[in-house]
Amino acid sequence: MSNTIPVFKSWVPEWLIRFGLLIVVLPGVVLFALSISNVNAAAGYYGISPNDVQYSLIILYGSMASFIVLEGRFFKNMASKEYLLVGVILLIATCYLCYLTHSFFLLLVMRYIQGLLTCGTINITLTLMFSKLHSERSKEIGYSVVYCILLCVLPVTTLITASIIDTFDYNVIYKCAMYSYVPGAVLMFFIMNNVRLNKKIPLYRLDWSSFLLYSAGLCLIGYVLIYGQQYDWLDDPRISYRLIAIVLLMGIFIIRQLSLKKPYLYLQAFKNPKFTLGAALLFIFYIVRGSFGITTSFLGGILGLDPIHIGLLLLYNIAGIIISVILASRLILLKRSTRLILISGFVILLVFHIWMSTLFTTQVDTADLIVPLILQGMGAGMLMVPIILFLISSSPVQFGNTGSAVGIFVRFLGFTASIALINFFQLFGQRDHLNRLQDQVNSLNPVAVQRLADYKGALMSRGSAPEQAIKTANGLLSRSMSAQAQLKFSVDYYHWISWLLVGTILMLALFPSIGDTTIKINENQPASVAF
Repeated sequence: MSNTIPVFKSWVPEWLIRFGLLIVVLPGVVLFALSISNVNAAAGYYGISPNDVQYSLIILYGSMASFIVLEGRFFKNMASKEYLLVGVILLIATCYLCYLTHSFFLLLVMRYIQGLLTCGTINITLTLMFSKLHSERSKEIGYSVVYCILLCVLPVTTLITASIIDTFDYNVIYKCAMYSYVPGAVLMFFIMNNVRLNKKIPLYRLDWSSFLLYSAGLCLIGYVLIYGQQYDWLDDPRISYRLIAIVLLMGIFIIRQLSLKKPYLYLQAFKNPKFTLGAALLFIFYIVRGSFGITTSFLGGILGLDPIHIGLLLLYNIAGIIISVILASRLILLKRSTRLILISGFVILLVFHIWMSTLFTTQVDTADLIVPLILQGMGAGMLMVPIILFLISSSPVQFGNTGSAVGIFVRFLGFTASIALINFFQLFGQRDHLNRLQDQVNSLNPVAVQRLADYKGALMSRGSAPEQAIKTANGLLSRSMSAQAQLKFSVDYYHWISWLLVGTILMLALFPSIGDTTIKINENQPASVAF
């Protein structure tokens, strides 16, 4: 950084700098969650399937995960103000194209580019933010704020976009995203000096080959995990060919990294048992966190709540996140046992899953869901900051930002694998339960027959013709059985996640040296670990 000219102009107060950085980073974080804030609305607008909507998010995630190392070279080549403003302007342009298009292919291209640009803008914003934090306490607060925002972004985005989508077409949310970038960009233009944070490094000898191999591999992994169930996995050549391509691309990538003097990723970092444990815990955390989608689906699909009311109910989840993030950051600052912090978080999530599995019924009152939603938020907030900092601090300093890059890769893989697991188990779980319920009806189960008779009697008492009453009653009974099958699958899946949590807790309790580990905030790399 320049010794004579500061990054921000001398007349700018510290609070304005932090506020400006916050309103610049927030639109990028929200842009990440737009695809899944209302899957059905997005699918209806573009005329695509829900899996396509999920894949548009995976494309953005994969581009970010693969570009994170290469992006540092561009960061060091340009002045900070120029780099930030160019990135924001290009993001606004991609949002405008997403607003105009009805083409799914163009949407995927724009989402991929948005991933590259978001990686850059968030990286420089976090770097500037953490450059203003000098003490360990201030860094601890900075980490807590950043990761608290990330955990809260999906519920908040759901709440914000629900009213917009109810009033306008789905694509209007991209227009809102465009406008949300403007205040931060204008403010940064006036309060920043155009200076460099690092010595300029020319853009030569960029490892484009590793980037392209890695990026293509991640996009294909996302495709297989999202569409595998839809296309019957290896029974469809679209999946089998892509699996072969993944093996070839990732094999070449790994061989290339082991042979390069300065690799894209230092795979030797995995020789450290604590680093491998951190990666495993982060993967498990995202598998477990992904199961929360079943709860939100239950709120909308079974209880019939609209997105606005779901968003309002998720405010309790946000409250739990804020409480636990503050608590976890305090425990980190006080150098408390990492083992104790992590086990506490997983135990809270275990309680949530066991409790929630008893509430999956059609008659549950939303008031009964408040405490479980708070517990889920507390468990997620207790784990995210410690796990990521544990992973980064376990990566040797000589391996550069490999820890950050591996962290975002593991989160990408865990997030995508969670979607694939839910899709897989939902298909077979619901089908199995639905077949059992149908067998009960076919065997003239007295309860089913009585329910059907009740439907018929209620309809005929309203003046419906007997044939129409029977047809309508059969439809209502079929809908009821589908809802019961969904509920039974939800209970089964939460039981499976509970067993995964039990195994994770035992692993943490028995891992030999984790109890002696403390997270070293001053040695961590804040940039590039946003997602």
